Amino acid sequence: MTYLSAPVRQVRFPPADVECSTHPDGSLVVRPLHPLGPYPDKLTERLDHWAAHAPDRVFLAERDPNGEWRTATYAQMRASARNVAQALLERPLSAERPIAILSGNDIEHAALGLGAMYAGIPFAPISPAYSLVSSDFGKLRLIFDILTPGLVFVSDGAPFRKAIEAVLPPDAELVISGDPAGLKATPFSVLETTSATSAVDRACAAVGPDTIAKFLFTSGSTGTPKGVINTQRMLCSNQEIVRTMLPFVVDDPPVLCDWLPWNHTFAGNHDFGLVLYNGGSYYIDDGRPVASGIEATIRNLDDVRPNIFLNVPRGFEMVLPYLRERREFRDRFFQRLRLMYYAGAGLSQPVWDELQELAVESCGERILMYTGLGSTETGPAALFPYWEEDRAGHVGLPAPGVELKLVKAGQKTEARLRGPSITPGYWRQPELTRAVFDEEGFYCLGDALQFVDPGDPGKGFIFDGRIAEDFKLATGTWVSVGPLRAKFLGACAPYLRDIVFAGHDGPYVAALIFPNVEACRALVTGGSDAEVVRNEQVRAKFTKLLQELAQASTGSASRVARAMLMEDPPSLDAQEVTDKGSFNQRAVLRNRAALVEELYAPEPSARVIRI
Repeated sequence: MTYLSAPVRQVRFPPADVECSTHPDGSLVVRPLHPLGPYPDKLTERLDHWAAHAPDRVFLAERDPNGEWRTATYAQMRASARNVAQALLERPLSAERPIAILSGNDIEHAALGLGAMYAGIPFAPISPAYSLVSSDFGKLRLIFDILTPGLVFVSDGAPFRKAIEAVLPPDAELVISGDPAGLKATPFSVLETTSATSAVDRACAAVGPDTIAKFLFTSGSTGTPKGVINTQRMLCSNQEIVRTMLPFVVDDPPVLCDWLPWNHTFAGNHDFGLVLYNGGSYYIDDGRPVASGIEATIRNLDDVRPNIFLNVPRGFEMVLPYLRERREFRDRFFQRLRLMYYAGAGLSQPVWDELQELAVESCGERILMYTGLGSTETGPAALFPYWEEDRAGHVGLPAPGVELKLVKAGQKTEARLRGPSITPGYWRQPELTRAVFDEEGFYCLGDALQFVDPGDPGKGFIFDGRIAEDFKLATGTWVSVGPLRAKFLGACAPYLRDIVFAGHDGPYVAALIFPNVEACRALVTGGSDAEVVRNEQVRAKFTKLLQELAQASTGSASRVARAMLMEDPPSLDAQEVTDKGSFNQRAVLRNRAALVEELYAPEPSARVIRI
């Protein structure tokens, strides 16, 4: 890793000073000594601030049908949001009858959400996949049962027609910003051209830190939607946390080119809030980290040249070949980049190393590579590195304002969190709320951590997987799924999309492998996705990779003895995968129990790879 000798592009961090205290029950509480600075009572104060101090600065931009950037300045967005707030106040809406947004990221979505904040009416951005990909709208029905929305918004009628006809409550108003496609709906322009009155000022004055800003729905390991309450205190303290950890954004306001969906906390809270809080510019990427969408992303990145690049690991993997092969694009990409931030899953070390090597080759400096630890319930900012890292998996220390409690959970150490950025609970699901908070009010994250140096907590922590995913073999040996998964993803890149491990009370670890079909196509000539997965060259490739991993393993808990390549992709309706691509191991094992049995059969079928 020759890049390690290169300097890091200028960054600074708060002091990595923490204090630790041990409770009588043996749990350890880690608190940062650096205080969290003051933050506003409501996020709209930041829109007011930037509309006054940088009114003509681009706040949001998106491609129009002609491929040109359509923009909204801070002054324009404030005016639109206040008009929308007036229209919302004239309707019978409240926390009991909130706003549901079914479509994805766009300027109207932002105006509606910010308008709802001015009015003090919660809104819920819901995964478009629940309307567009789902065949039975099961999750959407459950969410609507929890929410009882009074207003439902979509960008266009045609794609959402089936979902709307299936689940729209009879007393809910439908609002559409584009073509209604024959649906009875209020045009969004009616809301946006309703002139704001003093009623907006009165409503906004009544909004305080405990006012519910939004509901974000997460399924976690259960697969059942849970409405995470996001208060104004959560949103604002989170952004002050991020600014404390990344103080360069004060002098160099963030410029993002981001595709990640606002119905998730990473983009909807962290990314959107990062731009708004610090007066930056957010270019909505109409591409995706898939074969059909990556070229659009590259075009947008080339146009925008962000100073912060945020993505899921798959996004970094898809951009990497373009950085490698297109020198002019690479130079422009790294020209003003200050931070590469990954979240949602672990980034493989080979990808990390090559990104830094290309950065050094292009600009002579390393770029800060960063991740943290958090969840929808933590808003999401919770743990961050206080230093520049050179390896994946380090999640740092609790951020200012956040307390970390470490509790023994079997063979692992569970992380629990407390602070102003933590949710008060799940909307209309009190039993679930009670289950995730301990007697001291710490939120039980469900993630395990390891000390980098057990003798010095100040050196931070390493992510050690989800506690609920781990299992014991029949020998009593624990299998730590998180680190094992990261090991396989790194060693099998780019051919592996994800891997699910089986073996609870079994004689050995087995695996259901979901190949990255796009990458596997390089090994074969033509064929459908299923034919690519069945191809002998693809099977031979995975057999070789698994054999190499088995030879390097240190014991039964880290060695896969049998595996099977999945021809059927993970199912959203069956709760095997979220719309952002995260796998639910429990659901996969439950739904594909017959395949798991086949892996353990005395005489396995020909499709089982034996190592």
